[in-house]
Amino acid sequence: MIQAITDPDVQILASLSASLAPDYASAADNPWIGSPFEWILRVPSRTKGAIGEALVAGWAAAKGFDVVRSRSSNADRIINGHRIEIKMSTLWKSGGFTFQQIRDQEYDYCLCIGFSPFDVQAWLLPKTVLNEFVIGHMGQHTGATGRDTSWLSFQADLALTWMGPYGDRLSDVGRLLMTNGPGHF
Repeated sequence: MIQAITDPDVQILASLSASLAPDYASAADNPWIGSPFEWILRVPSRTKGAIGEALVAGWAAAKGFDVVRSRSSNADRIINGHRIEIKMSTLWKSGGFTFQQIRDQEYDYCLCIGFSPFDVQAWLLPKTVLNEFVIGHMGQHTGATGRDTSWLSFQADLALTWMGPYGDRLSDVGRLLMTNGPGHF
């Protein structure tokens, strides 16, 4: 909801501020200016996960995959019969993505989707691969040996080597969902 400014003096300052903004807040200072994903930066962290889930579900449905909400809290969606946990990150100022709260739950794949100002990257990581490289190896709250929650962090232009077969582009994730065939759920 946009709040109306009624005080005439504040209106003058608001108008002057709007006219000065392009001189001080350029796209070079903030690469998110004008991005269709910029609004996501302004929502609370808890809400970002729900947004990521909704965007992935909409994308998968638009690509022709059967998508339903998981009946269990162990996965976010069932896509093409596979239990999918969805993790979202926006590009950090450091140039990396960080996917948080990766847990050892009952899902087949973790779909990590990373939003940059004008691009999106994605990986469909099998749970077995997460167990090998992330869960219990990259502890989030309990140190490197923690198994409760883990995170996956890397530079956007340099995904970890082991991630190569599992994506980078949304088209890769779509191809993997197709070639993996229908799941059992």
